[in-house]
Amino acid sequence: MRQHFCSILSVTELSTMSILWYITGLLLLRSCTPGFSMHDGIVGGKVSIPHSRPYMVYIRDSQSKAVCDGFLVREDFVMTAAHCKYSHLKVYLGVNDTNFLPDGVAVDPIPHPHFINNKPGHDIMLLKLKTPATLNKTVKTVPLPEKESHKHCMVMGWGLLGYHDASHPSKVLREANVTLLDSKNCGTKDTLCSAGKIGPAMGDSGGPLVCGDVAQGIVSYYRLESNGDHCSRYTDISKYLPWIHDKMKPPTPQQHETWKDNLAKVV
Repeated sequence: MRQHFCSILSVTELSTMSILWYITGLLLLRSCTPGFSMHDGIVGGKVSIPHSRPYMVYIRDSQSKAVCDGFLVREDFVMTAAHCKYSHLKVYLGVNDTNFLPDGVAVDPIPHPHFINNKPGHDIMLLKLKTPATLNKTVKTVPLPEKESHKHCMVMGWGLLGYHDASHPSKVLREANVTLLDSKNCGTKDTLCSAGKIGPAMGDSGGPLVCGDVAQGIVSYYRLESNGDHCSRYTDISKYLPWIHDKMKPPTPQQHETWKDNLAKVV
């Protein structure tokens, strides 16, 4: 069943939406270090061609309504930021317009064990889908990197549209081109970064940094520099490949036993 949100709203409803998005923003900001925060939205860029990024995943907590982005890396795994971990997460596949969401899929979150709230680093999480995705034209996976590469990349998401306007999230997927800076100026060793007035935003946390058709990074946080620029940070996926492959290993034969197998052993 699809959920539909009416686009014709009263003043009271608009006010209520503004408050809800403001609260959502505060929830996302709690995971950033002092002096660090996500932007208020995808700033610049353009609207994506519908379903042209079929690996994109909309993530929402069914109770707090906090939202993040993610991306499908296998039929049964979504990757996102560890600071997007909430208690009642659901993922929505094949989404373009968030006014029309398909049924959500429940997940088991697997955040990196070294991630600590309010500290940079290790901001990566896998979400194991309790019902694997059916791949089709609007739902596809994106490859993971074999090593760090490329400098010209793209970010995308459903975040808010302006740096200071907390009442206007994008209902449709947007994307923007960014150029990566020298990694030695990015802070922690597991971080990639870009700077300027175009890039990821609040509500875009956990989305992919795609470089050369490969998911190279995960939107994490930004820092306001002394010159007024916003320096966006992304978790460098290539630094976590051993951990990712370990967590995504298929179950062993012992783990895959059916109740019939166990009954045969008892008999």
